[in-house]
This record gives sequence, C-alpha cells and structure tokens, in this order.
Amino acid sequence: MKNGLYIVATPIGNLGDMSPRAAETLKAAGIIACEDTRVTKKLFSLLGIGLNKTFVTLHDHNEEAQSQKIIDFIKNGEVVAQVSDAGSPLISDPGFKLIRRCREEGLYVTTLPGCCALICALQLSGLPTNRFMFAGFIPNREKARQDLFRRYKNLDATLIFYETASRIVKTLVAAGEVFGGRDMAVAREITKMYEDCRSGTAAELIAHFEANEPKGEMVLMIAPSDEELPVDIDVEALLREKMAETSLKSAVKSLVETYGLNKNEVYELALRIKNEQR
Repeated sequence: MKNGLYIVATPIGNLGDMSPRAAETLKAAGIIACEDTRVTKKLFSLLGIGLNKTFVTLHDHNEEAQSQKIIDFIKNGEVVAQVSDAGSPLISDPGFKLIRRCREEGLYVTTLPGCCALICALQLSGLPTNRFMFAGFIPNREKARQDLFRRYKNLDATLIFYETASRIVKTLVAAGEVFGGRDMAVAREITKMYEDCRSGTAAELIAHFEANEPKGEMVLMIAPSDEELPVDIDVEALLREKMAETSLKSAVKSLVETYGLNKNEVYELALRIKNEQR
C-alpha cells in the first residue's frame, strides 16, 4: 500500500457498516491517528484487527504539534490511517490542519467514505435535501445559541446541527422562538437498535421529549422558510422608518432578526443616521 494519509470513516453505531476496504486499510496501516486511543482500540478489537500498531492521538488541542509527527511518519514510508471516534473524520472533528499540512508537503492523501451522522439524519428527516447547511455543535450558552440561529434564520437551506440529549429541549425552545412554526426533525441513535427520527414543529418535538426522556446523540434539522424575502432591500430607508417609531437599539435588533443582516454594520448605519438628526 502506498505511503500516505488515509482518511477512514468508521461506524456510528452498527459495526456492519464498516466497509471491507476501510477494514483492510486499518489492518495495513502502521500508524493510527485517532481522537481517543481507547475508543479506537475497542473498535479494532471488535473488528479483529491487531493492536500491534502505533496509535497517535489527534485532537483540537494538539493537532498543530501532532501534524508534524504524522508527516514525518509518512515521509519515512509509513501508511497512516486517520479515524475519529465514530463516523467520518473532520466533520465537527479535528483533522483539517493535518490535511492542509500534508497537501503543502505534497504527500499522498485519500479518503475512504462511509458513515456520516449528518447525511444519514438528513436522509431520514423528510426535510428538503437539495440544499443544506451543516453548522456543527450548538453552543451551550443561551445567547450564543440564539445568535447562531438568527445568523442562519433566512438561509434558503435545511439547517443541520449536532446536539446532546440533555440540552435538546432547551435548544428546541430557542429554535421555536427564532424559527417559529417551521418543520423540524430530530434524529437519534442512527443505525442502532433504537434508531428514531421525529418530525414536527418545535412545540410538537418539545412535547414529545418532555413525555419521552431524550437519550443518545441528537441531530437537529430545521427546514428552510417558505416565505419569500425581498431580493433587494433598502436597509437605510427601513432603518430610518424604524428609528422614527422606536429606539435605535430596538430598530437595529428588528432589522437584524427580520432580514438576517450583520448586526455591527446595521448598528454603525443607525449611529450615522442618529448623528445626522442632531
């Protein structure tokens, strides 16, 4: 096998989803770059792959330092397989810095496709799939969560987020406040025995999870709005109109939330208008 970096997708719950090609690559690789060596060694044991390899941890806090170590292994003729704890590496997981460094060094990089939770969840959801936006993990803090939702509120695409079971109800409450009655879906335990995908409004999903304790890793999906937004809006004119009716702060907030505008830019424009009126 050619020396280089092999990005290998692993199962997200069902061991049968491991492709023969991926398994053979993990057997052949002498170096395994992984998030948690304990998780990866357990997978290897389940697959019947020997542990007589060099396991190198690769996570957000050490990627810069570990990338050079992995590059040196490849330059010395090694086959390096990169895996995450589950699913496709680099999707809300570390690795892009390593890939970039390998490409800069002219090293061989390839990918072995397989399971990816966000794609599987989208397929199950029944929401539009022609355009989608994956925004990763939802912030824990309430304001950051609200800001994230407002940023993508007017995007003409299905929105996809990762969330934990312990926070899903709080997140659905926030989603309902920002997205109103849009269609949503929550998928959990994908490919496992208790796989489930529920769809409905935020209120309907909240009612379900209040009656049924949420468990497992969650994928939250939100359909795009059916409403047509103006293609070209006169922000200054709208801002002047709003400021004649309410405070500067309220006017800025209203336009930002309604049209998905940049808050700092709208605020600066509002200050200029206010100074002109003095």
